[in-house]
Amino acid sequence: MPATVATVSVTLDASAGAHRVPMAYERRGNGEPLLLLHGIGHHRQAWDPVLDTLATERDVVAVDLPGFGESPALPDGVSHSLSTVVPALGSLCEELGIERPHVAGNSMGGMIALELGRQKLVRSVTALSPGGFWSEAERRYAFGVLRGMHLGARLLPPPVVEQLARTTAGRALLVSTIYARPGRRSPEGAVAETLALRKATGFGATLAEGRGVLLTDDVPDVPVTIAWGTRDRVLVGRQGIRAKYAIPGARLVRLRGCGHVPMSDDPALVARVLLDGSRPVPAV
Repeated sequence: MPATVATVSVTLDASAGAHRVPMAYERRGNGEPLLLLHGIGHHRQAWDPVLDTLATERDVVAVDLPGFGESPALPDGVSHSLSTVVPALGSLCEELGIERPHVAGNSMGGMIALELGRQKLVRSVTALSPGGFWSEAERRYAFGVLRGMHLGARLLPPPVVEQLARTTAGRALLVSTIYARPGRRSPEGAVAETLALRKATGFGATLAEGRGVLLTDDVPDVPVTIAWGTRDRVLVGRQGIRAKYAIPGARLVRLRGCGHVPMSDDPALVARVLLDGSRPVPAV
């Protein structure tokens, strides 16, 4: 299916000084618009295992968030916070001619997706293991895991990464923290995401902003699906229960056998959850 891969300049919120910054994206498919947001240290290709399936029913836009993938970090003095990234995504949708898309996000992307829902900028929200529903101990643990992954990606020379990715055991060493079934990740995918983490210019600033995030507010009047992998080793499953308490109207789905980034562990299941979560709500 043909795809548009491009970069567009978006305007940040006026409080950030009305900067214009580039944001990379891939667009494909037909139907109602669906915006896809990856997690910290990742890139838009995290969605590749489900992209073709989603594109049969949705106009899909997978984004490289600021400081990740092909999108550069925000300018000096501009924070990588929700108050900056959310308006930037609103500006991106405006540039692409999209009005109130559905949105799905994983981890950090799920946290952003929920904020887009709170601000009524989207039609529906599907959040896969979203950040922000942690206890302080759980946050410290998760951030420690993420820092360790980032350090490992920076220390491993690219030729070593490529050699490890050729075997199932090597891919497990590279990506088993975020995948329950690392053997299902392609060698090319494992190399690309390890190098994306290595080069993630927004990693430190984004992680620092996450320290103060605790999601306790409801997302009224917007359909919300919260999905959590039963084998998530980064954000433990009980955080999904907290999310349900915070957002009582949300649909809570368990992704059996999936890890923190479930799209590769079970593409068919995740695609179904995303499509169901973004279906039009019947009029009463």
